Amino acid sequence: MDPLIKSAKEGDHLAFAMLFKENYPFLVKYLMKITMNPDMAEELAQETMAKCIQKIHLYNGQSKFSTWLISIATNAYIDQCRKQKRENKWKGQEEVYRKLKWHFESRNEEWNDALEALGKLPVDVRVPIVLKHYYGYSYDEIGEWMKISSGTVKSRVHNGILAVRRELKLGEETEGRHTRQRTTK
Repeated sequence: MDPLIKSAKEGDHLAFAMLFKENYPFLVKYLMKITMNPDMAEELAQETMAKCIQKIHLYNGQSKFSTWLISIATNAYIDQCRKQKRENKWKGQEEVYRKLKWHFESRNEEWNDALEALGKLPVDVRVPIVLKHYYGYSYDEIGEWMKISSGTVKSRVHNGILAVRRELKLGEETEGRHTRQRTTK
């Protein structure tokens, strides 16, 4: 193992600073190629070096140090992409949700808290609730349409209603009412 890496593993801050100085430009160039974004590349390079400091004790010397850094940087980039994908999905849902709310309000139709809470549920939960409670279809019919068992439909409706109640904070009132009833008996 390179004596500089060995010293860094033993906690020598100067050795680590030298490793950082030697590898940082190479790391930024690699990250620029995979991100195509200089700002993101700089940010990920710093994140990679911070992880390198935390995990230098795990480096076993079986691969080149630069290869080890690339694997950390690649994982950091993949995590960043997943995070952005989740954020973009959330932003897209929020935009659709705002448009729907505007649509209701522009037609002078009621947009209430229940619809707002319903809008926050995932589609595979929201659809069975709407079909069951707004349109009165049976669990079997819904299951057939969604190609899932009626038991799964029933479970999704039950859990979705609980989520809506939590969102509307109805569970706390119901819980409080039950507690009051128990204490008065």
